[in-house]
Amino acid sequence: MSIAVESLGFFMAALGLLMLGVTLPNSYWRVSTVHGNVITTNTIFENLWYSCATDSLGVSNCWEFPSMLALSGYVQGCRALMITAILLGFLGLFLGILGLRCTKIGSMELSRKAKVAAIAGALDMLAGACGMVAISWYAVNITQDFFNPLYVGTKYELGPALYLGWSASLLCILGGICLCSSCCCASQEDPTTRAQLTYKTSTVVMPTATSDEGDSSFGKYGKNAYV
Repeated sequence: MSIAVESLGFFMAALGLLMLGVTLPNSYWRVSTVHGNVITTNTIFENLWYSCATDSLGVSNCWEFPSMLALSGYVQGCRALMITAILLGFLGLFLGILGLRCTKIGSMELSRKAKVAAIAGALDMLAGACGMVAISWYAVNITQDFFNPLYVGTKYELGPALYLGWSASLLCILGGICLCSSCCCASQEDPTTRAQLTYKTSTVVMPTATSDEGDSSFGKYGKNAYV
């Protein structure tokens, strides 16, 4: 059962990493629709890298953010957290391939493979946590501006990329938990640790009669007893 849990955790973490990779360049992190007449109705959507506007005719214009230092602090933080999450996810994916018991790479012992799988699970959980913090931080700023009556700028709503990022982060965390939980079961099933156990064989000591005891027992009987 632990092999199935370990494999399931690996594939969940790999799927979460793939979804995080799709979330980062996705254009719809936040969306705003400006209503007017038929000509001026347009949709504005942004992500961490650029902003786009689409009019009612379907023509879209995009422009990148000019300077990283001119961006808001939370946008810079979300960029760093998302890139860190993807890097940690790739490292966890590589270690997960080495640590799976169903893979045969070199002559690695089962106990050592379990430790590698546990490290991979910890990296996957850390990657999911970074992605979850980045997505939640971005969503909190959107909701604060949306419900602030004193905010005069464009009010955005949560885009579909945020929901994709939340799902990806959750998959990474669950996959890491499955990898870490299988480490305990693998250490108990290691045949090398069983071979190292020494068993003491029980010996039975048979009492042997000495010559003195034979002579003494022979002397207890008189000569008439043997006639």
